[in-house]
Amino acid sequence: MGFLQPNLPQLDLESWRRGTRNERMRPLVAHLCEVGFGTPDVVYLFYVVKIGLYLLGAMAFAVATAGVDGLFSVGDWWSEPIVFQKLVLWTMLFEVLGLGCGFGPLNLRFLPPLGSFLYWLRPGTIRLPPSPALVPGTGGRMQGTVRGPVDVVLYAALLGTLLVALLADGTRSSGDLPGAAGLLPVWLVALPLVLLGVIGLRDKTVFLAARSEVYAAIAVTFLFSGVDMVVGAKLVMLVIWWGAAVSKLNGHFPFVVQAMMSNSPVWRWRRLKHRFHRSFPDDLRPSGLSRALAHGGTAVELSVPLVLVVSSGGWVTAVAATVMIAFHLNIISSIPMGVPLEWNVFMILAILVLFVDKAAYGVGDLSGEGVLVLAVPIGSAVLVVLGNLYPERISFLPGMRYYAGNWDTTVWCFTPSGLDKFDAGTVKAAMLPHQQLERIYGEAEAEVPLFTGYAFRAMHTHGRAHFALVPRACGESHDDDYLVLDGELVAGVVLGWNFGDGHLHDERLVAALQERCGFEPGELRVIVLDAQPIHRPTQSYRLVDAATGELERGTVLVADMVVRQPWDTDLPITVTPAPQVEC
Repeated sequence: MGFLQPNLPQLDLESWRRGTRNERMRPLVAHLCEVGFGTPDVVYLFYVVKIGLYLLGAMAFAVATAGVDGLFSVGDWWSEPIVFQKLVLWTMLFEVLGLGCGFGPLNLRFLPPLGSFLYWLRPGTIRLPPSPALVPGTGGRMQGTVRGPVDVVLYAALLGTLLVALLADGTRSSGDLPGAAGLLPVWLVALPLVLLGVIGLRDKTVFLAARSEVYAAIAVTFLFSGVDMVVGAKLVMLVIWWGAAVSKLNGHFPFVVQAMMSNSPVWRWRRLKHRFHRSFPDDLRPSGLSRALAHGGTAVELSVPLVLVVSSGGWVTAVAATVMIAFHLNIISSIPMGVPLEWNVFMILAILVLFVDKAAYGVGDLSGEGVLVLAVPIGSAVLVVLGNLYPERISFLPGMRYYAGNWDTTVWCFTPSGLDKFDAGTVKAAMLPHQQLERIYGEAEAEVPLFTGYAFRAMHTHGRAHFALVPRACGESHDDDYLVLDGELVAGVVLGWNFGDGHLHDERLVAALQERCGFEPGELRVIVLDAQPIHRPTQSYRLVDAATGELERGTVLVADMVVRQPWDTDLPITVTPAPQVEC
């Protein structure tokens, strides 16, 4: 990889373009497996600088507190309870501004590198209410998907209240916790949480973008006294780790590790990268090494956090903390797609504050009233259970199915006329990624990065299903008639944010766009693939025409996907018969 120029595969473009979509994808899968996306090093440096600015912001808000002095005298104040409170609220603000997950070129955001606050402060854009039939004010015109003044004011108020809290002093005693700066007043913590909850009833995109399952859950524990707050936050952290680990007990996760390590900017030796695949370049399923890393990481995430919770200091806590810090550093160094970098930095800082500095506090130290704080981790755990049993109903974020490879996904297939209607009928945060790539590389060269995106999906198990279902959704001439786009990328430009959640680009977004664009039958076909429930061997799919509705539904067997190559098209599909209507 060059510092400024990407490392793209060398192809005979004229002959390459004569192949089918899957044939054209095959050399790009091989390139991904030994080079990755070929991202210029300057892009990785850009993300490292962004992490530095995130940390600098956290430090600045910390020293804005009375009793916390010296920007670079971190050793004097890093363990103050109010500093941890502000770290959580600052990270929530960072994420809900669109500066964290889903930011920048590694998420195919170039011009500009984010949408988020630029989009959510703009009336007339699309919002997705979670339950229009149940929540007043979210139905009606265009199914209540038009962002209005109320939504803009609520979002602006959330940003404002978070900023006020970050600049406030501690006016509440920290109780039994050591610390000279006190704690934030309860109302300054409660107000942004209430606003976030109200926003979530009107627009689930903003609620998810705030990473509410992490930062809002921990912030709820700040409503309690000092020791109760610490114990509650520790247990929320435990649920986050365990939820993520349990969701990785599947056949998908080794494919995620294989793809992540292949794309890692740290491991650059091609011979080493070949070892992540069974037999490069002919058998590109995960090797024993990829599977060992996947299952070993899952075992660490299940066991070591429990040691952190039950230990009370000393060498046991130190070893466990070191292991978990290394766990998150490994993720950061891989610069994974979706770039949840600051989230991993936050987890490392939380380990140091909660489990190292405050190792002595455990469940036995809860006060009588503090027992109520247990409702927070219990509620989070219930969402994890429901999210794994009913992934089609619970977002992968509150379900904590992080990087498990088992996500709800969609594929959007546009005809040229359908794409023109999409461009004309929507207010977008940016151009579609392939259009941005055309600006950067030129129209002819942009095809290679576009197909590299196909190849990246095909390396995951759900990609096998995607490209087996495209012919069923679009017909025999799908290679010529349709532009195939990842639904996550479509959602990113018309919702202002995306981070791998198929719930943001399923039939509800299709319906919202149909009302705006008026697609004719066949102009937009969408493949909706639900995640695999933890107790079932299959994934359900639906084929949808934006104008006429559902065309077909059925299932694919995960065991069939994991034994196939990324370019295989012979995946068995079971079609669910349409219900018989009695006359």
